[in-house]
Amino acid sequence: MSLNLCADELLVALADRAHIASLTYLARDPIGSTVAQAAAGIPVNYGLAEEIVPLAPDLVIAGTFTTRTTVRLLQRLGIPVLELSVPTTPEAAAAQIRAVADRIGEPQRGADLARQLETGLAALPSPPAQPPGAVVVRPNGFTAGSGSMADALIERAGLHNLARRHPTDRMGQWSVEEIVTAQPDVLITDAAPGAPPSLAQEVLRHPALVASTARRVSVPGRLWACAGPELVDAARLLADGARADLP
Repeated sequence: MSLNLCADELLVALADRAHIASLTYLARDPIGSTVAQAAAGIPVNYGLAEEIVPLAPDLVIAGTFTTRTTVRLLQRLGIPVLELSVPTTPEAAAAQIRAVADRIGEPQRGADLARQLETGLAALPSPPAQPPGAVVVRPNGFTAGSGSMADALIERAGLHNLARRHPTDRMGQWSVEEIVTAQPDVLITDAAPGAPPSLAQEVLRHPALVASTARRVSVPGRLWACAGPELVDAARLLADGARADLP
């Protein structure tokens, strides 16, 4: 069973469908999940111990920062729990894929999936001689600083993440003034198509950003939120943006 969206995606990719007792309800959300279609028909849960204990799962996979009360209760009841950290590099993502696959008895599938990720990233074109400066602009002004998967992919794709000088180590907020002052060559957005309107999205429509001459690259958040081959798709979109002005 899974109590975490990233675990959902790994289980769908690595386990036989008949061996998956339950995924989170998030697995079926096409905006945030990369396995929405594949997850159709698999039972879902909302992270409640009452849903999990009666099924007596052999293993529950959870995230380090999610469903903490449920995880602690399951551990007290002696139900095996594997907690997944948040990978901050493609290498860590590949290692997590292999670790989960080993734990569920599918080491070959894990090796194949990790190799798919590694091979795809290795095939990216060489970075430009002068990497364009880039800033991730997310709802509410959140960006991607150093020590994050987004930062690692941005640099791997041939861009320079201007938010590396941000004082926070992973994610923080940049004001519109800070974004404009940084003079990025590329604005990376991940506003999900089809998402309901919200005030959080307003920063993406600020006149100063709309008028910016920086080219925009859209990378759906679901592509670089978890450990999986979708990280290659995100890196390719970034690499295309890095080379948009090259002959």
